[in-house]
Amino acid sequence: MNRFIKDTKKYWKYTIYAAKSQLKTEVANSYLNWIWWILEPFCFMLIYAFVFGFIFKHKELYYNAYIFVGLAIWDFFNRCIKSSVRMVKRNKAIVSKVYLPKHTLIISDMMVNGFKMLICLAIVVGMLIFYRVPVDLHIIYVIPILITTILFTFGCCCILLHLGVFIEDMSNVINIVLRFVFYLTGIFYNIRSFPEPYRSLILKGNPLALLITDLRDCVLYQTKPDVLWLCIWLGISLLLSMFGIWNIYKNENTYVKVI
Repeated sequence: MNRFIKDTKKYWKYTIYAAKSQLKTEVANSYLNWIWWILEPFCFMLIYAFVFGFIFKHKELYYNAYIFVGLAIWDFFNRCIKSSVRMVKRNKAIVSKVYLPKHTLIISDMMVNGFKMLICLAIVVGMLIFYRVPVDLHIIYVIPILITTILFTFGCCCILLHLGVFIEDMSNVINIVLRFVFYLTGIFYNIRSFPEPYRSLILKGNPLALLITDLRDCVLYQTKPDVLWLCIWLGISLLLSMFGIWNIYKNENTYVKVI
């Protein structure tokens, strides 16, 4: 961990620069520029709200904000995971010429997607004001929920970065797995409406479903999240991150040879 902290500090300026460059590149040739970062998730929210709120008559309170909270967390995780699989190969021109800690590439990419997630959460705040949603001290739980989300995503990305170097078809497998997980995460429906034991199985076995449900509980419904399982997944996320970092440092010398 000492090496990880030292390398992170040493290459921090590069990490920030790479994240800013990626954000600028994404909108460089776009007419709407940065507005797409707001427009894209907002359009998806409208589609889901129309299909599941109007056609299938979902009656969740503050349903538009309900969907947007789920999309904010899911899009962050989904983008980071897909990007991490081909992270080393996509940056072959850099990693093959100079030494760069591979987790720096992950952190830079997570900054980009984290910035987009913050935009989505800012829109959620606007929705809370529009719907006049009451806010109480349960809003404090947003902090540990987001920390767990970031750590879990980072740990998964570190492991997939390593696997993506050696397994060419890993990106295809991940796309299928992510599609399956998406429908078990409760973006557009309430998992708590499921009968037991399916409800507990999904919430406890799928950390994204738990994190999204907990975030909705404390932000929209002023209720306490499942603190026990939040702590459990926080611990698992720490272990995943530590293992992922150790595994990258152990094998990073072989990455250049493979790519």
